[in-house]
Amino acid sequence: MTVDPHSVLLHPYVTEKTLNFLEGTPALKQTDGNRLEFIVRRTATKTQIREAFETLFEVKVEKVNTYIHRDGKHAIIKLRKEFRAEDVAMRIGVY
Repeated sequence: MTVDPHSVLLHPYVTEKTLNFLEGTPALKQTDGNRLEFIVRRTATKTQIREAFETLFEVKVEKVNTYIHRDGKHAIIKLRKEFRAEDVAMRIGVY
């Protein structure tokens, strides 16, 4: 069953911490960047989130982590090395 990608990914979640996800934080020796965080539909599975993200932004996803917070379900999406999270962030207007 295919789901509309726009109904899965609601909007990007942008804070100072999530901006550090783009490149990692070299001051803290965290080089594990290349990630974006989105608020997603509460019933969305990791597979649906991966497929929606890959369809909308034409990139490949390495890993999806999710957690539920009082403001909704969050998905931290890590891109494969050949794609850059900064490029996607520029396209969606995070910067």
